[in-house]
Amino acid sequence: MSPVLAGVLQVLALLVALGLAYRPLGDYMAGVYSSDKHLRVEKWMYKAVGADPNTQMRWPAYLRGVLAFSAVSVLFLYLLQRLQGALPGSLGFASIDPDQAFNTAASFVANTNWQSYYGEQAMGHVVQTGGLAVQNFVSAAVGMAVAVALVRGFARSRTGELGNFWSDLVRGTVRILLPIAVVGALLLVACGAIQNFADIHEVGQFTGGAQQWNGGAVASQEAIKELGTNGGGYFNANSSHPFENPNGLSNLLEIFLILVIPFALTRTFGRMVGSLKQGYAILAAMGVIWLGFTTLMMWTEFAHHGPAFDIAGGSMEGKETRFGIAGSSIFAVATTLTSTGAVNSFHSSYTGFGGGITMLGMQLGEIAPGGVGSGLYGMLIMAIIAVFIAGLMVGRTPEYLGKKIGTREIKLAACYILITPALVLCFTAAAMALPTPPHSMTNTGAHGFSEILYAYTSGANNNGSAFAGLNADTQWFNTTIGLAMLLGRFLPMVFVLALAGSLAGQKPVPATVGTLGTHKPLFSGLLVGTVLIITGLTYFPALALGPLAEGLAS
Repeated sequence: MSPVLAGVLQVLALLVALGLAYRPLGDYMAGVYSSDKHLRVEKWMYKAVGADPNTQMRWPAYLRGVLAFSAVSVLFLYLLQRLQGALPGSLGFASIDPDQAFNTAASFVANTNWQSYYGEQAMGHVVQTGGLAVQNFVSAAVGMAVAVALVRGFARSRTGELGNFWSDLVRGTVRILLPIAVVGALLLVACGAIQNFADIHEVGQFTGGAQQWNGGAVASQEAIKELGTNGGGYFNANSSHPFENPNGLSNLLEIFLILVIPFALTRTFGRMVGSLKQGYAILAAMGVIWLGFTTLMMWTEFAHHGPAFDIAGGSMEGKETRFGIAGSSIFAVATTLTSTGAVNSFHSSYTGFGGGITMLGMQLGEIAPGGVGSGLYGMLIMAIIAVFIAGLMVGRTPEYLGKKIGTREIKLAACYILITPALVLCFTAAAMALPTPPHSMTNTGAHGFSEILYAYTSGANNNGSAFAGLNADTQWFNTTIGLAMLLGRFLPMVFVLALAGSLAGQKPVPATVGTLGTHKPLFSGLLVGTVLIITGLTYFPALALGPLAEGLAS
């Protein structure tokens, strides 16, 4: 079987699996967030934090809950790392330096999981399981809660109430993420991933001496890192490490876990607003972008010509032979079009255009299908921009799902789409202009610029993957990328929740013959065009200096 055919079959198998899970999972999540009943374990959690899950919150109160919970999480994870040397199960590792501890705490709470350290050489079992793995669950649940709040903003009328943050947080964790992650972990163990609390041990004699490995609760963390679109690996090699991702079957399972909730949330959206067709329209836009990027990535990696590349079947540098070009390309697109950031190959070794595709996927806002929760609310913001553009073209006040898109709504949507590019471009410009940061670049020229542009794109978009050519473990990068991750995560949430509150307070507008059909293929096409044009106009100059220049020169 040719490598290209094998890649096509992997894509088809993935589409079938996602299709089978789409309806039951989407309906189940809609039921979870619409239910007025609480499980006993959930009641214990509400009592522990002193929250009343039945109290409806307006958007400022909902936002205060998001920010307060996240601030406490950053502080807890920071202190856990700083105290690691005194904790049991630390495997003899010292406490983490302040700048690295801040960067890691910000990273995992922001659902980014950027790692500028070697996991197997820095973090013991307590920090890995009691700190990082816990944040993999709750940071994903926060994103889902904000998305559901925006959906309620469309579904409700004449009220500013968006639900209860604490209820949404706990339900998302207990009823959705936890059970799926348990099943995913068991399947990964069956595929060969490890799950233990072993100490550091020698695995054999190699040239130059013995090699040491430490075990860990790898399969369970791998499952939630993919399912929650987190991405932080137990080992520095991330999902290219055989303990995390043993074979082609586990690779396909991990891609499925990355994509299943973000895609299924479109059905949850359609169910909660009372129109499944609206969910299908958003799904179609996401699917077209994802499939297009996957096709382009496989083409550019397989088409890298030259005798050595032809013998190897394509550009194999930086890729694992057990996954090949196809498995690596599909994984790379899935992880950069979501906020996962896990890698089973090293993006710095991709072709110039291939590296640009991974970067562009993040710069779209990671909305195809995007992160858990963040992908849905990001695409809904783009849908608002799309109906606004359509309204300008026909001279009609834009409407979406029975809500008028007025001046306030457009301002909030515009602030949302501007904040992340501003962070990426300003931090990149500062890093390139100052004398010290460029010393961390492994390469010079266009590829070196791409390393820094990729780092801030990954941080501000809460992705977490790296170009694997930049030494980011410096005070400058730990601090600035940490700030980019926090601002890139929580500033957009401010605008999303404010928009949700504005929409929920409106009265519904009846549809007329002039109302744009946002459930039709025409609107899905308009939405795809809006996403690509906005991103292209924003990032094209920076991309031209980096991956495009490198691709055209090769």
